Amino acid sequence: MVFAGKGGDGKVAFRRAKGLPKGGPNGGDGGRGGDVILRVDEGLNTLVDFRGIYEWKAQPGEGGGKKQCTGADGDDLVIRVPAGTVVYNEETGEELADLGEGDSIIIARGGKGGFGNEHFKSAVNQTPRKATPGEEGEVFALKLELKVIAEVGLVGLPNAGKSTFLKSVTRADPKIADYPFTTLSPQLGIATVDQSRRLVIADIPGLIEGASGGAGLGHDFLRHIERTKVIIHMLDVEPDNRLSAAENYRTIRAELRGYSSELAEKPELIALNKLDLMTEEDQQEAINELRTTLQLDASTEIYPISGATGFGCPALLEAAYKLLHRDRVESGW
Repeated sequence: MVFAGKGGDGKVAFRRAKGLPKGGPNGGDGGRGGDVILRVDEGLNTLVDFRGIYEWKAQPGEGGGKKQCTGADGDDLVIRVPAGTVVYNEETGEELADLGEGDSIIIARGGKGGFGNEHFKSAVNQTPRKATPGEEGEVFALKLELKVIAEVGLVGLPNAGKSTFLKSVTRADPKIADYPFTTLSPQLGIATVDQSRRLVIADIPGLIEGASGGAGLGHDFLRHIERTKVIIHMLDVEPDNRLSAAENYRTIRAELRGYSSELAEKPELIALNKLDLMTEEDQQEAINELRTTLQLDASTEIYPISGATGFGCPALLEAAYKLLHRDRVESGW
């Protein structure tokens, strides 16, 4: 809940000075209440700072004073949020703001200050005893939702090895274990391609069949990946769900299409993971089988990798970087 500051009340006062026994009204106006401002902070990437805090209040304006003194304005309350924060009115569900890098918005406006009695003097009313109260500031119950701002999003069924890969190529430290929904919230990491090139990668919570209809972590997952520019589709070469890598690929693609055609059309790289468990001959056989089953054309690469050992990861990062910046690459940048 955010509370903008109340405007200060106007003042009823009369001038009193030697030689002026009947001095006129000089009550000042109240100050403006402070605004509540949401401002994107590039140093933030989570909403964890909001945990356990339910009220945010800007400062009220001061009341008007004597001698036509206007009360001081209340200080604005600046709330810092990460880029990708979407703000909703919790009561109506209306989207109020979608904040990107560098954005700053007034989410609740402070009330105007009231008028002092000096404001009401006139030729027919030289001693007004009227002042008005300050206006109340705006009050909103807000819901904040973070859409991950990452260049590359990792998709795949639970236990495909996304978290292991992310840990291998970045400094991120995601929780890793052998059970569904290991990753319950997006994990961000920065991968270094070389000294001058980097990629922001997000390990997004794993999908299950039916996710586009809300099953499992479905909608949470899909909202988070909407803003990634390139998808790395990670497949377990020997899945533990008794299906083939190709069948698992089709499951995820169906969920992406079921949620958003725009999401399904994002540029994609296919990575076949956990190949450290196979001989070179078996690795090639697995790649050929996947290519044949999915009927991939010759221009579609399958990247053999092992997140656990780092095998193939540099080539995958290089391909992701080139795909992300393909317009520059094609122009010779």
